[in-house]
Amino acid sequence: MVIINVSFIIPVYNRPEEINELLESFINLDGNYDFEIVIIEDGSTNCSDKIISCYSNDLNISYYTKNNTGPGDSRNFGMKKAKGNYFIILDSDCILPKNYLFNFFTNINHKYVDCFGGVDAAHHSFTNFQKAVNFTMTSIITTGGVRGGRSKYKSFQARSFNMGISKKTFELTGGFGNIHPGEDPDLSLRISKLDLNSELYNNVKVYHKRRVNVIAFFNQVFKFGMVRPIINNWHPDSNKIIFWFPSFVTGFLILSLILFFFKIYIPLYLVLLYTLLIFFNSLISNKSIVVGLYSIFTSIIQFIGYGLGFIISNFILLSSKRDIKDKFPSYFFKIKSNEK
Repeated sequence: MVIINVSFIIPVYNRPEEINELLESFINLDGNYDFEIVIIEDGSTNCSDKIISCYSNDLNISYYTKNNTGPGDSRNFGMKKAKGNYFIILDSDCILPKNYLFNFFTNINHKYVDCFGGVDAAHHSFTNFQKAVNFTMTSIITTGGVRGGRSKYKSFQARSFNMGISKKTFELTGGFGNIHPGEDPDLSLRISKLDLNSELYNNVKVYHKRRVNVIAFFNQVFKFGMVRPIINNWHPDSNKIIFWFPSFVTGFLILSLILFFFKIYIPLYLVLLYTLLIFFNSLISNKSIVVGLYSIFTSIIQFIGYGLGFIISNFILLSSKRDIKDKFPSYFFKIKSNEK
């Protein structure tokens, strides 16, 4: 059996309050496990050093600062510095439940994998909007349920808000690329092409807080839609018809509104039926009418934002012969790491 020495890899950018909540959740973990926490300050102007120093006596923390080169390069930087042989990658806006490490070790000691993807959940302390965003991003009726651990696909794409890879995997793949967002599905797909085994750990969850407002959430899902065709271009085997679903829903919504003015009501009735399905699913999951109503709104934002981004990106890819990085310069970081 492989002896697992865990290093948590956490990039942070101008979010010391998030690091405080995350480190507090480390303190409250069940069990007596040895682990290292590697925090990488990615060019922040509002640094986390004072917060981190408050936990230095209770947690084994290594803290580095560097130029802003994006989360992917920062994770690679952290993994190069880490002392463990297994890296668990977290976003700074996550909170760990008490059983996180217990569930992780139970899974990996039962069956060792070179890469795992964990799932996403909402904490009871989240705002109603945060809970609605979580529902939209994890529900099987909105995104297929991968982030929520309900995917039926044998080959899934681990996400870097809650993801683990062995040191061997990091060395073989070179880690994350400099695209953002999209660096995590790209890495997952490169891992799947090697002789490495991956698994979705349904019970290894984090509470992903996502401090977003309406505009920030739209921009986030729009970017997700923009980078997916790039990932499909790099990994043609990953291209699935399901990625067109948000674009189809967006188009159908627009069409149903147009037809309504021509007294053709059935398409709009279908849209309303789907929104009711979202509402009742969220109501059952969150036990809140308010969150259920918010979930309709956040789901519409997700479909329109992702759908528009996906269509625009495909159009750019098809209409230009330039290099992908020249077509989408804002989605690629220039790598100039500088440790301090």
